[in-house]
Amino acid sequence: MTSQRFADILLICFQGIPLSARKALFTGIFRLFYHLVPRQRLIAAYNLRRAFPEKSDDEILRIVRGVYRNMGIVAAEFFDIPRLTKENVGELVETEGLEHCLRALEKGRGVLLFTAHFSNWELSAAAGALLIKPSLVLYRTLDSAVLEHLVLKVRSASGNTLLPKEHAMRAMLRGLKRNEIVGIMLDQNMAWYEGVFVEYFGRPACTTTGLALLALHTGAPVLPGYMARLPDGRYRLVIGPEVEVIRTGDRDADVLANTQRFTKIIEEAVRQYPEQWFWVHQRWKTQRCHVRRMG
Repeated sequence: MTSQRFADILLICFQGIPLSARKALFTGIFRLFYHLVPRQRLIAAYNLRRAFPEKSDDEILRIVRGVYRNMGIVAAEFFDIPRLTKENVGELVETEGLEHCLRALEKGRGVLLFTAHFSNWELSAAAGALLIKPSLVLYRTLDSAVLEHLVLKVRSASGNTLLPKEHAMRAMLRGLKRNEIVGIMLDQNMAWYEGVFVEYFGRPACTTTGLALLALHTGAPVLPGYMARLPDGRYRLVIGPEVEVIRTGDRDADVLANTQRFTKIIEEAVRQYPEQWFWVHQRWKTQRCHVRRMG
């Protein structure tokens, strides 16, 4: 059996399980991970303690449990994404600020839409494609051929085009020239030679320079977007207003200043819904001392 065929069978099988049962299954699995695999739990707790020194230990642990629950819900809902259409997506997702993106597209230079691993980021990309227009989305190629086929099928079901990040620059530039939306995740740790250090929750975090460089080079409007889970289990897709790009003529200073500005917007969203961000990621892994050691 080919990996693609196996991925198709997996998708069909999980789609056959009612969503409520799927949520119970996956949140239960992640609850087991919480108890049985302490490393990621400790990373999340440490990151949250540094980010929110004013919160009690009980509050921190409550948020950590919420992070694991969020990951379980993301996994459970993943299999229903191909079933979304322009006609039914509004039953699950309400919107705020779509006019910002539509106005930016009227400029004809494409749109750079930055986001984070926040709430259900998989659903966010699909909903954006159906409610606005499909995007070019960067992704990291997975080691498992089965998971690679499954993820590509689900993520492209709503019309989005997936770009392996290793060879994405030319495709992104062509897409912006065609007035397309390019989606970029801005919340991942980068190696010291791939990013710049900006403040994120009061700590230096090595962050990709790709978004700032594209914005400065192309003049494409830059907008933030994220999806928040509401108390009733539905979602709100939020598109923020266009972010003014700083242009002083000093390339390095402009990249740093703009990356800091974009990162601050992500931080503000995470502060509102801390249990919906991916705190298990080692966001602050790269340290400034790595630059001195390797440089």
